[in-house]
Amino acid sequence: MTLSAKVWSYRYITVFALIFFFIQPLVTSAFGAIEFIGKGTIPGSAIDNLKLTDPIDAAGTPQNRMGGFGSAIAYTGSGNLFIAIPDRGPADGKSTYLNRYYWLSLAIDPIKHTVTPSLVSTQLLSQGPNQPKQVFTGNSEAFDSTNSPASRRFDPEAIRMGKTGTIFISDEYGPFIYEFDRSGLRLRSLKVPDKFLIKSPGVPSADPDTELANPNGRQPNGGMEGLAINPDGTKLYGITENPLIQDHALDIRHKRVGINHRILEIDIKTGATREFLYQLERKKNRVNEILAVNNHEFLVLERENKAGDKAVFKKIFKIDLAGATDISNIDRLPEKDVPSGVKKVAKSLFLDLLDPAYGLAGPDFPKKIEGLAFGPSLPDGRISLLVTSDNDFHRDKPSIIYVFAIDPSDLNYVPQVITPMSDKQ
Repeated sequence: MTLSAKVWSYRYITVFALIFFFIQPLVTSAFGAIEFIGKGTIPGSAIDNLKLTDPIDAAGTPQNRMGGFGSAIAYTGSGNLFIAIPDRGPADGKSTYLNRYYWLSLAIDPIKHTVTPSLVSTQLLSQGPNQPKQVFTGNSEAFDSTNSPASRRFDPEAIRMGKTGTIFISDEYGPFIYEFDRSGLRLRSLKVPDKFLIKSPGVPSADPDTELANPNGRQPNGGMEGLAINPDGTKLYGITENPLIQDHALDIRHKRVGINHRILEIDIKTGATREFLYQLERKKNRVNEILAVNNHEFLVLERENKAGDKAVFKKIFKIDLAGATDISNIDRLPEKDVPSGVKKVAKSLFLDLLDPAYGLAGPDFPKKIEGLAFGPSLPDGRISLLVTSDNDFHRDKPSIIYVFAIDPSDLNYVPQVITPMSDKQ
């Protein structure tokens, strides 16, 4: 090889190496390039700004510990302002934790690859307007014997902002879907079809089998986990964490065998409902969130329950309800098969969080990836996608917010219409 040829060869190798270095955070999927921007963390020891007369709950955890809010997050449509909600609190329902939601500011810098979260304010959630104004609690013993919305117990697992600025929150216990005003006062409970509800509630934190004795409805700790709202704010879409009991979810030993899920559509104004068939990739998986891309396509977060190096499945799928069959009149779904004449929702892989190219997998990767939200547009026109973790109120584990950048044309993304608000609440 001549000296000139060697020089050009080295130049090509150098250019190739530089290109690889700069584009390696970009992962190309069927939907185009997805870039990991960075992650923001809030320490597990952080506290919120509530001033409570009883600073320690029954589980021995400070009532103002700012944990668990990675269960759900939503964009307000204004600046860097988000809302996020912790679940039922520490100790799996054994505590007297008071339910609340947070206003968060989240600064995303795609150039410096930094994500900086900060707490703006905290709001307790209470019953009303036709009930005594009691603050909801995560305590699994605080239930109504008829499993009605009169119950004080509340396990919030998803949060979305309505187009007029009210807030919709799903309850894993019921499962119910509530609408709140910004002050945290419940305005109403939306009607959920009876097939999703259990008739005889119990104390699953003490004995899960007390609720598994129900012939129908959600599994213990497997209720309305995900909630989406379409861009024009007219419909909600809920999905349970696990398949319903009557849909052959479990075998006689209460081991998971079923993969057929129902997505529930609710017309916010009329209350009319439809249901669609969503199939899990594996029977051990669970669904943690659903997020509207447009009026018929959604992102669904599906995962197993392992952390660190043992984690093997933390994936986000894109689904399409267009053409899917309404299965509202099917009382019992089979364990795995698609019923005759039924078309399930179309489904394809969108983002694998454990893809080595993102560099997220490893001993510190969290078990509970639970929240999904689109955020504000980035300076180059791409949209931000937030993925959050639930730290279960552990003092030594941070709450994590992962941020990805996506070209909106790759998703046919339509942003939600929300009444403008101030960045300060």
